[in-house]
Amino acid sequence: LSGNVGKESSGVNPLRGQNNVQGACDMGALPNVYPGYQSVSEENVRKKFEHAWGVGLSQKVGLTAVEMMHAAEAGKVRAMYIMGENPFLSDPDINFTRKALRKLDFLVVQDIFPTETSEYADVILPAASFAEKEGTFTNTERRVQRIKKAIEVPGEAKADWEIISDLAAKLGYPMKYRDSSQIMDEIASVTPIYGGISYERLDEGGLQWPCPDRSHPGTKFLHQGRFTRGLGRFHPTPYREARELPDEDYPLILTTGRVLFHFHTGTMTRRVKGLEEIHPQGLVEIHPLDAEKLSLKDGDMARVISRRGRVVARVKVTEISPPGVVFMSFHFKEAAANLLTIDALDPVAKIPELKVCAVRVEKCTL
Repeated sequence: LSGNVGKESSGVNPLRGQNNVQGACDMGALPNVYPGYQSVSEENVRKKFEHAWGVGLSQKVGLTAVEMMHAAEAGKVRAMYIMGENPFLSDPDINFTRKALRKLDFLVVQDIFPTETSEYADVILPAASFAEKEGTFTNTERRVQRIKKAIEVPGEAKADWEIISDLAAKLGYPMKYRDSSQIMDEIASVTPIYGGISYERLDEGGLQWPCPDRSHPGTKFLHQGRFTRGLGRFHPTPYREARELPDEDYPLILTTGRVLFHFHTGTMTRRVKGLEEIHPQGLVEIHPLDAEKLSLKDGDMARVISRRGRVVARVKVTEISPPGVVFMSFHFKEAAANLLTIDALDPVAKIPELKVCAVRVEKCTL
């Protein structure tokens, strides 16, 4: 509509929460697609992957992360294998998440450090960090970049692909990969948008997909001259209110997010002394007008309460938060913001409403 698609330095560029979200999605870490966004429900796609992998595959679309938790709580999912994720802190409504995970018959956690989730695991598999393995990251501009091993793997830890290969072999499906470059070659063979990407080419610099063959330079920006489907199609979307809005009992909106000095649930960054000294605790950020109404001052302790849980955190009075809105980060288990959040999902992408729920704030003394 504004002419900002199909030309350099424009278009839609989602700001990802982690450095390889794009790459994980590209590789099929979504419930409805194989690598390269090839639909699991299309028969010709399924047959291609069955031939490549030598197994029969289901056409059934899987579950999202939040849907998995509901299925576990209902007894429909009885085992989980969680890699590099800490849902005991990162999922919405973590009281429900914890209840669901405790109902599992068997839980495997594969991670580089112990986490709140791994405390409930039946088996913990130690994985290699980014600095201890070979591989690629794909960033939000679709640029596939090489990462190279810088230090040796400690103890019994292994790269993720090695752990999965070993496990597959024990389950009767040998994966005879020599190294991660061989996996990259397989990706190229079954994923058209990665068809021309190899470690050899990436050693010369990153490549942006689509990159269909070895002679292709990569695609700097998408939709030049036309959309993939031809003309663009506009979809009017009616406004839909959040599932939970403020009322008399819970008069404030809680929105959650990150702070500069910590990453996700703090599995790595909270082990860094310098970062902990700069930002050692979770805060509830509140506008001066709301703080005055609640007799709160900067540095006070406050209890934040929703329909799902309550946490205690130190108050930060700031005009960054608009009146009627409080902000908390989700890095800190001592003030776990996701005890408060709601797991309502949007109907299309199935993303939970982590940014909107109703709360009240009370002054408290410890």
